[in-house]
Amino acid sequence: MQELSLHILDIVENSIIAGAKDIGIKIREDLNKDQLSIEIKDNGKGMDKEVVEKVLDPFYTTRTTRKVGLGLSLFAEATRRSNGNFTINSTKEEGTTIQATFQHSNIDRQPLGNIIDTMVTLIIGNPEINLSYYHKRDDLDFSLNTSELKKALDGVPLDNPVVVRFIRGIFKEGLEEIGVNSW
Repeated sequence: MQELSLHILDIVENSIIAGAKDIGIKIREDLNKDQLSIEIKDNGKGMDKEVVEKVLDPFYTTRTTRKVGLGLSLFAEATRRSNGNFTINSTKEEGTTIQATFQHSNIDRQPLGNIIDTMVTLIIGNPEINLSYYHKRDDLDFSLNTSELKKALDGVPLDNPVVVRFIRGIFKEGLEEIGVNSW
């Protein structure tokens, strides 16, 4: 994966497969500390300690459709290449939290990429999931929560073309306001 947004997409898809109904994505950019952090937290089925210890092995997966599980191992490697850190905390039947930090200015840090397309894809492809997105860049922040959006739309589906354009516009405007290049 060439962009961090694609890692986020992969991990959120794993959360959905694990039965999560609430998924939170937090991105923090602290330019003074030269740090970028990404946290993805879900309320899925979680993993026991033994699975957590194996999950970064690219030749381990709990899926039956394939024999390798590269997503988390590639994300963890991306953090190490950019002078960062990667942790997984999970509790069976409660959920999982993945945290990744990167040296923001590191030449080997992957770009955030097209986070707008990633988020729009996740939202319209999984309207039954409550997704919350929070992005902070220094002292400015932007957030969007689909449960609040669904209430405001009062029954209009998230995959309605007008709603999709609206969501895309909210992300574009919000990220530009905090200084994030959203492609």
